[in-house]
Amino acid sequence: MVKPNKPLVILMAEDDHDYYLLTKDAIEKLAMGIDLRYVEDGEELMQYLLRQAKYEDPESSPRPDIIFLDLNMPRKNGIEALREIKSNHALRQIPVIILTISQDAMDVSMCYRLGANSFITKPLGFEQLLDVIKVLSSYWFKTVLLPSPPNH
Repeated sequence: MVKPNKPLVILMAEDDHDYYLLTKDAIEKLAMGIDLRYVEDGEELMQYLLRQAKYEDPESSPRPDIIFLDLNMPRKNGIEALREIKSNHALRQIPVIILTISQDAMDVSMCYRLGANSFITKPLGFEQLLDVIKVLSSYWFKTVLLPSPPNH
């Protein structure tokens, strides 16, 4: 369970920096006290999660409580990253919410087969994004109990 006095950390893997900024604005507008972190692709996502390169320091790169994962990214796509996350014992319990433009049934099936916790087609307008963030907030941030990081 996430400690109530610590902000929820969301790590967003998204190659479209403008979409990240739109998401950040939506979260800030809803004043949810979320610490939104950002990486540009699946390769950087895995470096963050595995504490490699510039992400070695846990103080400046806290373990995420939830991952927002785009599928269509350079270097390592979201499906490859999801496969790595869910096959890693130390990472697999982190909920992964697919947030992508894709509506392809094969992508949906593959992501759930690999262990994604939700699959959401990206809302493109700000008001629609606010609605999605509100729903995610209600469920993931207020209703469910999230696991604590494993003891190392």
